[in-house]
Amino acid sequence: QVQLVESGGGLVQAGGSLRLSCAASGRTFSRYGMGWFRQAPGKEREFVAAITRSGGMTYYEDFVKGRFTISRDNAKKMVYLQMNTLKPEDTAVYYCAASGTDWGKGARYDYWGQGTQVTVSS
Repeated sequence: QVQLVESGGGLVQAGGSLRLSCAASGRTFSRYGMGWFRQAPGKEREFVAAITRSGGMTYYEDFVKGRFTISRDNAKKMVYLQMNTLKPEDTAVYYCAASGTDWGKGARYDYWGQGTQVTVSS
């Protein structure tokens, strides 16, 4: 089992950057594929990015490709989402999630954090 706590959200102007962090508890963090999702007001939660257990492979939704970077540090039990060139449409609550069986957009994510708010002003 793993518990996840996100941090690093905030208010930023369009074109700016933020780095989200996700701290995990538990001994087996390296066994989980990790993902970032987001949910904007009035919209369904959507996939943003994912990373394999080792960190060797990543996958991004088209709308963040070239702007966001997902990474992980298994020794520190951390996952990160570096967000550059932010746009107002990136405004959402961002969640990290862990999958014990797979990774990527279609994986089943078993554990979720509480989310961190990102607001991008125009």
